[in-house]
Amino acid sequence: MNESLWGIDLGGTKAEGVILGRGDVEKIIFRERVETGAEKGYENILRQLETLVNQMEAKAGYRAKRLGIGTPGTLDPELQTMRGCNSECLNGMPLKEDLSKRLGIDVVIANDANCFALAETRSGIVKRDYPEARIVFGVILGTGVGGGLVVHGTAVYGHHGIAGEWGHNFLDESGGPCYCGKAGCVETVLSGPALERYYCSRSGTNRKLSEIRELAGRGDNIAKETISRLVSYFGRAISVVINMVDPDVIVLGGGVSQVPEIFSEGKEHVRKYIFNNGRVSVPIVPALLGDSAGVFGAAFLVAGEGWQT
Repeated sequence: MNESLWGIDLGGTKAEGVILGRGDVEKIIFRERVETGAEKGYENILRQLETLVNQMEAKAGYRAKRLGIGTPGTLDPELQTMRGCNSECLNGMPLKEDLSKRLGIDVVIANDANCFALAETRSGIVKRDYPEARIVFGVILGTGVGGGLVVHGTAVYGHHGIAGEWGHNFLDESGGPCYCGKAGCVETVLSGPALERYYCSRSGTNRKLSEIRELAGRGDNIAKETISRLVSYFGRAISVVINMVDPDVIVLGGGVSQVPEIFSEGKEHVRKYIFNNGRVSVPIVPALLGDSAGVFGAAFLVAGEGWQT
């Protein structure tokens, strides 16, 4: 991997671009953000991304042949249009094709959770502590819940473009309706807003998750119950991934992963559900790269062969 890698993390309000010299996160040639202006529509997002790529070209002195883009949405591999994007004007649009034509670059698009998993594999906690890992499952526990799968250093997209979409597996009816149209999804139980709703339903008081964590430490019984709900349902939900994929490492990121009980008590709850005679040896570890994982992972999308577009 001798050439520089270009990536863009396309968020709801901002797009961040990075150029990694020799594919190394320690050799950042360019890293800047622009406003997406999504409220102005799809064409404006395209213009802003073109502006960002022009800035990257000016800094590097050349235009890359390939560009990786991470997005909260997913590219439908059959229709070649976007779906599930928080910037709703992107949904149903041929973003990959339009950007490729506009920029004169081969564009690779992946979900942000796949980018997270790929970044932690190639340059984060997996590379540092588990370099021999072949299968990595990355989990984002935050405002939403996402999952990404990396096999032999390559992010897996899947036949329907939904590989790793753990957040929309069914978990428990108590989670209630999900924006995806189903009910009881992992996201409706384990996301930050879901935990906050649960605490409010039991206490009658709105609290941020950080406050709930603090109250649990002070002995608040409802706060303790909320954290216990998180840990127990996490164990049940992640056991399905272990049974199906059996990853060598599971990496957790996002605000909810800051709850230490997930790591200290989580495996005890995994143990109840996995098909392994009660033995749980897979490492479940915190992410290393923080907010940088998205844009680094987008750049790593173009680092190797085998990515399915």
